[in-house]
Amino acid sequence: MASTTRTDTPADATQPATSAGAGGAPPPDLELLVHGVGGTTPQEMLDDPCTSLVTGDETAAVYRRAEDVDAERRSPQEREEPGREGPIREAYVWCNLTSGNSSRALWLLLLPFMVANLAHWMRPPADRRERTVRTYGLFVRLVALSLTVLLIAGACEVALDLVAWQCAGSADCAADTSWLAFLSPENHGWWSQPGRRLALAAVLPGALTGLLWYLSNRTWSAYESSPPLERPVDEAAPEAGNRPALCLPGFWYGRRIVARLRAAHTAAGFLTIAAGLTLPTTTYDRKPGGSGLQDAAGWALLALITLGAAAVVAVVCHRGRSETKVDGELDRITITALPGAALAVLALSVLHAGWSRPGWVSTGKLPGNQAFCAIVIGEGALIVAMAVCALALHRAARSGRGGYALGRTPLLGLAGPAVATLACGLGAVLAGGVAQRFADWLDGGATPGEGPGIAPPVLLTWLATAIPALLLVLLGLLLIFSVRVWRVRNRLLPTIMDGYPEERPDAVRTRRIAGTIARAGLTDSVPWIVGPVALFTLLLGALAIVGAWVTDEVPGRAADGAPGVVDAAAQTAQALGSWLMGLAFLMLITWARRAYRSPAARRTIGILWDVGTFWPRAAHPFAPPCYAERAVPDLTWRMETWTRRYGGRLVISGHSQGSVLAAAAAWQVDHRTRGRIALLTYGSPLERLYGRWFPAYFGPDQLLSLHGEMRRWRNLWRYTDPIGGPIRLPDGSGPEVDCDPFKDPMVYGRTTEHPLPAPILGHGDYQADPLFDRERAGLLARLPEQTPPPPEEAGQMSSGRSSG
Repeated sequence: MASTTRTDTPADATQPATSAGAGGAPPPDLELLVHGVGGTTPQEMLDDPCTSLVTGDETAAVYRRAEDVDAERRSPQEREEPGREGPIREAYVWCNLTSGNSSRALWLLLLPFMVANLAHWMRPPADRRERTVRTYGLFVRLVALSLTVLLIAGACEVALDLVAWQCAGSADCAADTSWLAFLSPENHGWWSQPGRRLALAAVLPGALTGLLWYLSNRTWSAYESSPPLERPVDEAAPEAGNRPALCLPGFWYGRRIVARLRAAHTAAGFLTIAAGLTLPTTTYDRKPGGSGLQDAAGWALLALITLGAAAVVAVVCHRGRSETKVDGELDRITITALPGAALAVLALSVLHAGWSRPGWVSTGKLPGNQAFCAIVIGEGALIVAMAVCALALHRAARSGRGGYALGRTPLLGLAGPAVATLACGLGAVLAGGVAQRFADWLDGGATPGEGPGIAPPVLLTWLATAIPALLLVLLGLLLIFSVRVWRVRNRLLPTIMDGYPEERPDAVRTRRIAGTIARAGLTDSVPWIVGPVALFTLLLGALAIVGAWVTDEVPGRAADGAPGVVDAAAQTAQALGSWLMGLAFLMLITWARRAYRSPAARRTIGILWDVGTFWPRAAHPFAPPCYAERAVPDLTWRMETWTRRYGGRLVISGHSQGSVLAAAAAWQVDHRTRGRIALLTYGSPLERLYGRWFPAYFGPDQLLSLHGEMRRWRNLWRYTDPIGGPIRLPDGSGPEVDCDPFKDPMVYGRTTEHPLPAPILGHGDYQADPLFDRERAGLLARLPEQTPPPPEEAGQMSSGRSSG
């Protein structure tokens, strides 16, 4: 049975800092393993059923085999084991950061926020101090703010408009929905007035806003509060702006901006609810016969809401991230006063809405729900502005750095705007899907907008109608790439046997290998899916706005009188789109519920978070937390303290996403430690995914800089791997990073050593190849022989800081 031993103190903490090994013997070599997406166990990583905790907690920790816990205190002869070669191995297990307890399944509902946050990091490379870079970041933060407003507005649409205004205001609907009977005007009760119904319904979007604030605050404390090693950087120095951002000491510590953005987004949520309450009341109060006092109070509230909105935008626009230092300060007034003032305005709006208006009757749709058009138009304008900035940065980078540096950058530098478009589309599906399903449920299954019953805003129905067209585009692209895979596979068939010259050909086996390689190559074609889908999303969204604005009718009604084919197409698209939008939301809820109960499903969702939450929350504070803000400091501290304490040689060995964490940690250590460690990456997306989609941080210039500072770096890859690939540095100086591609499968047919067919490994099991041990040994051999450190150096990490 696999077991893990936990100790009260870290295993290596029991060794005095001034001692390196038994009798002054050379310290052992150490391999620090970092797993990839999906997670694993320390027993699987170390290939041993009995492991011991070295340092860390239940969220992320370093483990060793139980036999190796005291390896540094044993002589070289005592460390030797029959049949074992190579360094002492440690496993850094971080999977609980993304797929640990069941509550993380609810992060699926934050998917649009996560995608919007990714757009911040996808800009083309440029000096961080350039005005265009700051402008691009500003537009991304405003897009993220609009998504928060859109989500809260969607909750207001359900609670205020569909439930409290339309259904509770209709005697038939309220009678059919027993839990709304006390709100019905037929009862003439205290809650029967529309304003009071709205005030009561505001509890739902208010609770949602409070929940988002709570989750953001709680996850920061649990995931992103690990202090990195501090090293001052002179931002005014000429070379500061060109340093790789991931080597800056404050890159993995965004406490100040997350707290400030959290306050702004929370205030925006409260103000959105206040606007949803105040607009209907002021619309009624300024009619003939309305109360002048109530009208004046309503205008005063609208003025306060406008001032609050201006303050929120100002806070979001004020400043971006501070990366050249570990900025632990907080804008106390902003993070306290802004959401507090917005909550006070919301409370006043609730009181104003609850003011008695005996003659008020709710009819039609809630006044002010045209705000969805303003939100979508604003998002479109911000995305266009992002695209202008991205094109300018891309053009400047191309003229300044040469063709190679941007040759693999997707979509001419427009990856960020494209991803922001998809984030807005996901937000619209989430908000619209809830509204469509609630309207359908309250109206007894009738098509929303096709009669006098309960209906969401016209724009949401138009957006739903665009979904079938977007799916047709996506299906067309998938068909094109399926044909491409088939053609590439056929082109590869004659070349497969070149890697197995002494084997007897097998047509089925050859097709499997060629097909695996062809499908793995689809990763490089992802931009040709993301780009067209984002473009059509933007165009269809613009058409939906125009259609809703011009006709003020749902598509099925707007097409009345058109030719039969057009009318039938509009009716079909509207019904199908409404169903699909609601289905997408229900699938999201179902998946979250399943993940809440099933650890296996939670690990599957964890893979999505492994990729999407690597980056800090720079644009949206309600996005799922960044696990790298815990993992990178963990790895940095471990490498720094171990090398300084024992003086041994260390290779940090990262698979898949673990290789990205390993590279980020290698950027963070100081030059002395970097000279004592080697980097081994395998199945690595460093260039293939991160270098292409995040060129400002993992582009060729940045990877070349890392190689210049860490000459002992080796990258292992396979043609069959759909995620990992070669690094492709543009400079041939120094030792090469990439090895020759690993053969996969290792054996083509049956042999005496392999009587059963060898599997096609693809992205996994790199360590099963004998070449892995040889490459690791070669890396360690290139490291200089280490000696025990002097006492003063071994103990200088005890204060938790490094001079660098």
